Amino acid sequence: MPKMKTHSGAKKRFSLTGTGKIKRKHAYKSHILTKKTIKQKRNLTKSAILDPSDEGRVKRMLTIGK
Repeated sequence: MPKMKTHSGAKKRFSLTGTGKIKRKHAYKSHILTKKTIKQKRNLTKSAILDPSDEGRVKRMLTIGK
């Protein structure tokens, strides 16, 4: 059986932390920024940890683990 290929979109959007959690970026930071408050834009800049319910799906796309 051939090797599993990494999902190209997932490898651009997610990264692993040292403890094995998956980091992601916030959405809604690319355009239509004039109507968003400074505080909202600042908080969208920070990265977030992926929810555990989505972890299995993303790890499969990144071919981590099984």
